[in-house]
Amino acid sequence: MLGSTHGTLTTDFRARVVACGEEPHASVVSLPTATRQGGLDVSGRPLHLAVPDLDRFFRPRSVAVVGASDAEGRPNTGITRQLIAWSERVGARLHPVHPTRTSVFGLACFPAVGALPEPVDLAVLLVADPLPVIEELGEAKVPFAVAFASGFAETGEAGAAAQARLAAAVERSGLRLLGPNTNLNAFERFRDDLEGPAIALITQSGHQGRPLHALQELGIRLSHWAPTGNEADLETADFLAYFAQLPEVGAVACYVEGLKDGRSFLLAADRAARAKVPVVAVKVGRTEAGAEAAASHTGKLTGADQVVDAAMRQFGVIRVDGLDELQDTAALLARARPPQAEGVAVYSISGGTGAHFADLATAAGLTLPALSPAKQAELHTWIPEYLNVANPVDNGGHPVGDARGRKIIDAILADPAVGVLICPITGPFPPMSDRLAQDLADAAEATDKLVCVIWGSPVGTEDAYRTTLLGSSRLATFRTARNCVTAVKAYLDHHRFTDRYRSPFEDAPRTPSPSFRKAQNLLRPGRQLSEHAAKQLLRAYGIRVPREQLVTSAAAAVRAAGPVGYPVVMKASGPRLAHKTELGLVKVGLTSASQIRDAYRELTDIARYESVDLDGVLVCQMIDRGVEMMVGVTHDALFGPTVTVGLGGVLVEVLHDAAVRVPPFGERDARDMLGELRGRALLEGVRGGAPVDVDALVEVVLRVQRMALELGDDLTELDINPLVVLGRGQGAVALDALAVCR
Repeated sequence: MLGSTHGTLTTDFRARVVACGEEPHASVVSLPTATRQGGLDVSGRPLHLAVPDLDRFFRPRSVAVVGASDAEGRPNTGITRQLIAWSERVGARLHPVHPTRTSVFGLACFPAVGALPEPVDLAVLLVADPLPVIEELGEAKVPFAVAFASGFAETGEAGAAAQARLAAAVERSGLRLLGPNTNLNAFERFRDDLEGPAIALITQSGHQGRPLHALQELGIRLSHWAPTGNEADLETADFLAYFAQLPEVGAVACYVEGLKDGRSFLLAADRAARAKVPVVAVKVGRTEAGAEAAASHTGKLTGADQVVDAAMRQFGVIRVDGLDELQDTAALLARARPPQAEGVAVYSISGGTGAHFADLATAAGLTLPALSPAKQAELHTWIPEYLNVANPVDNGGHPVGDARGRKIIDAILADPAVGVLICPITGPFPPMSDRLAQDLADAAEATDKLVCVIWGSPVGTEDAYRTTLLGSSRLATFRTARNCVTAVKAYLDHHRFTDRYRSPFEDAPRTPSPSFRKAQNLLRPGRQLSEHAAKQLLRAYGIRVPREQLVTSAAAAVRAAGPVGYPVVMKASGPRLAHKTELGLVKVGLTSASQIRDAYRELTDIARYESVDLDGVLVCQMIDRGVEMMVGVTHDALFGPTVTVGLGGVLVEVLHDAAVRVPPFGERDARDMLGELRGRALLEGVRGGAPVDVDALVEVVLRVQRMALELGDDLTELDINPLVVLGRGQGAVALDALAVCR
């Protein structure tokens, strides 16, 4: 799918819209029907994602291999051999297809897919150009195909055009395509002797998924692998939505170079959040270099990273930086039971180890509650009195070598404030480390609380590690403290998030508000609105602005000052006029008619000198108290309209302290945005200042979101700065605004 998703739907989106309340595999409906049944929001964007029935992809009954070969030395020969083995494992019948062969590896070979003796669920295309085969597959009603060929969008403009032709052919055919530029990872061998919830894997680069595939050697079960490649058709969102509904999947791990469509991804993440299935992702593109490398690899937009980060957080996707963090976090989230408490207890045989880990955990935002006096007294029955057992708990070493070790562990886990026990073992010291490892494994089996171990030995061949720790399906074992902290924080955050999660798509507006009709008449296509016109737009949506009048003469300015009320502010107003203060086009604190006349002349003289096109001069109410904030709307290439809130005035440019959300979102998200600001203390009152009207600020954010949803592409940018938030109960006032129309 290529093209913008803002305001209007791409062709691919049209095929994915389903009516509210339908089952995941419901047939698609036309846009008019979807609109009548509530399948679209007010701006025409889908509220639900049609999930492809990928059961037939991963467990086909019959497979056609187009371009199959058994000639020695040919690349297709090795692939064909692997596909034959995979088909046998999943119980599928494989049919080689080649125009000049009668058999391949002893199997009857057919000249074309249409000549096969039975319908085919999956066609694997081992051809350099899959485009000519797509029409044939459509005629044969093949539901799924895989294209390994490269040379498409990852190669540049010509390749992108070739991929667009391929995508169009796939859409006409009715089949669903994985690739191009993918590989054999979907047909890997997964161990069937492992139990417990599994990790489903989605990667755009096959090699980046290799470390996670190796998790099976540590006893972690994997169930599926989707190497999405260039995503000409099937994309990350399709597999995420599908995996989130599978009962065997405990977590989804993703390596994402670029999202094909931001809206589809959020709809899929929403489905996972509602199902309480953790999604852990490495998303390339935090830096300019990473973004450029990802584009050259997959030919997709990486998206403004701040927006990507905020959107993932908004829908509960846990973003990590490295593949090692991806492995450990996904493994923990897949297997751990929900927490019974958020407190973390650290237990070690060394005071130094405990103190070091406590620093790391606290810095990461984990809570280490002090154990109760009664609990400390109990622990001191086994631990010398001179050692600290408040949390971290230091046992001094010797108790782990006898029966006291298990009693200490059980006592800590019995504390109602403790939901997670973490034991760093910095190195092997048999026999005590062996006894400690076994006690931890046994305790983990006997509790519903999470028990984590950090095995700090660089060797990793010790029996206590390989057999005892990794052999336990209930222990979470790590090799580094950082990965443990990252995973535990993600575990607690995920459950806190899903426990309170409500899909924002459920409450997204379906019909325009009365404000929308007023606003339409104020927009000027292709133009930046004057400040006066932009404020009229805000008024249409119920956002308070100061008393003001637009005048075109000094005499009119003097007359306007009376009803506005002294002192006044005078500002030049005109389209395409920004940064008025820098040009000297703002005068504040005017208290007399003579000052107003002088200010009018000076403003108009500067405007003529600077060749500024004015529609007049604003005489405005002066508001000199409150906290200055900024609220705005911009358009992101992946997600469409986004809403930003941050500190206003010049601070927005100096501190870059802002939070972002992708509509739709609710009041809780609006309040969470304020909580993310480094300067949030200003809203609560500092240095004797009174708290401001946070409720009014939240209301402005929600009204701006409504503007973003309803006006869609017609409003490409909105900047309310400053928005002065007054004392509690006094509201918020937009002192200045900039609006740009498409």
